[in-house]
Amino acid sequence: MHPQNYEIMVKLALFCVIILAVSMFFLCIGIIFKKNGRFPNTHVSGSKAMRDRGVTCAQSQDRMARVKNPRAVKE
Repeated sequence: MHPQNYEIMVKLALFCVIILAVSMFFLCIGIIFKKNGRFPNTHVSGSKAMRDRGVTCAQSQDRMARVKNPRAVKE
């Protein structure tokens, strides 16, 4: 490769790193500048309307289904 190609690749890599850093900064503004800032809870159980309807996530349903049943018939 020519030295000019390396220069272009370094500039492109630096540009990508800067874009990623700026993007992360803007995504985290609410968390950084708020007192007790947190990410919003987007889990199904975080929604009151879903809990009222009895809707749970697949992981929670799987965990409940895997609990041993004390009344199960022994085979």
